[in-house]
Amino acid sequence: MRELEKKRVVITGLGAITPLGNDLESYWQGLLAGKSGIGPITHFDASQHVTRIAAEVKGFDPHDYMDRKDAKRMDRFAQFAVATSRQALADARLEITALNAEQVGVMIGTGVGGLKVMEEQQTVFLNRGPSRCSPFMVPMMIANMAAGLTAIHTGAKGPNSCPVTACAAGSNAIGDAFRLVQQGYAQAMICGGTEAAVTPLSVAGFASARALSTRNDEPQLASRPFDRDRDGFVIGEGCGILILESLEHALSRGAKIYAEIVGYGMTCDAYHMTAPVPGGEGAARCIQLALKDADITADKVSYVNAHGTSTPANDPTETQAIKTALGDVAQKIAVSSTKSMTGHLLGGSGGIEGVASAMVVNQDHVPPTINLQNPDTGCDLDYVPNQSRKLSADVVLSNSFGFGGHNVTLVFQKYRS
Repeated sequence: MRELEKKRVVITGLGAITPLGNDLESYWQGLLAGKSGIGPITHFDASQHVTRIAAEVKGFDPHDYMDRKDAKRMDRFAQFAVATSRQALADARLEITALNAEQVGVMIGTGVGGLKVMEEQQTVFLNRGPSRCSPFMVPMMIANMAAGLTAIHTGAKGPNSCPVTACAAGSNAIGDAFRLVQQGYAQAMICGGTEAAVTPLSVAGFASARALSTRNDEPQLASRPFDRDRDGFVIGEGCGILILESLEHALSRGAKIYAEIVGYGMTCDAYHMTAPVPGGEGAARCIQLALKDADITADKVSYVNAHGTSTPANDPTETQAIKTALGDVAQKIAVSSTKSMTGHLLGGSGGIEGVASAMVVNQDHVPPTINLQNPDTGCDLDYVPNQSRKLSADVVLSNSFGFGGHNVTLVFQKYRS
């Protein structure tokens, strides 16, 4: 069997629709400023819910990116994906034409897909009967439609898929896209994660599992990763998209390069539906595999964008995993959780955190972990508390972990010719 030549893979475009703003610049500046995107839920009447706060996308108008007919036939998670992909393609100045369409693919992950339309159509079904359900319900609901509709709206005819690995989905999508470009199956990939699960049923379900913060009177203080007073995550929504290209393709068209992606690790805890394995063995192994894939030693790592959910289970477990994987140098490495500002976008989190990680490499500036006042027992790393920090970010890791025991680590590196 012919061994495929591994191509270098670079990031040439970024897009973001987030609780901090609906474009790359507002998202990035919001992160550096330590801005919180969390507030009272406005998407529905949450007065009867235990948790009444979320990190909602504000002021998003899908008609800025598509016509009204198309927007009406998409769930919000797919609208986010199409819109953000258009942003990223424009940022990359990558035009998809008949000449290159078959070499440009799409890989966009999501955790739950079209939950909003599913809930709405269930209400129609119960109140008005089965014949009144929309014929577009199924194509609006299914998880792969973010990737499928993005291809339809951009003309990308290359590899197309949708990882559905809970809160690791966005990072799996970036990693899988990286592999496709690295191995020559595509010249460029539109990749990332999207989610729009701030819905009545979703909030009720996570709250019943005691996973959500109930700090309803202080929403901007509710997401506090690694802090002893944290009481759960804050659900968020949005999308982050990266354009990956082979280095050869990027250089041939004179593209700007944000960073290079050089490593991808994934493992499974094989332990529990929702809880990480004690000690973080699976996450530690994932980090080590990503570094091995990148051929980079732990002492070269500058920063870790942590999964950092602000839950009692994740934060000390991830801390231990980082220490196990990186050894003695872990104490010297900056680690922060941008979920302290954006909330937890579930399957979309790896997308916006991948965007943030690429920007850290490009700008040599690390976002903080806000609301960190009293680090919890077992949380003893440098979490960049409350203020962003300038540092030379040569190698950056981004962690994502999901229900079902899914673990993903991506390795980003400063591009050098």
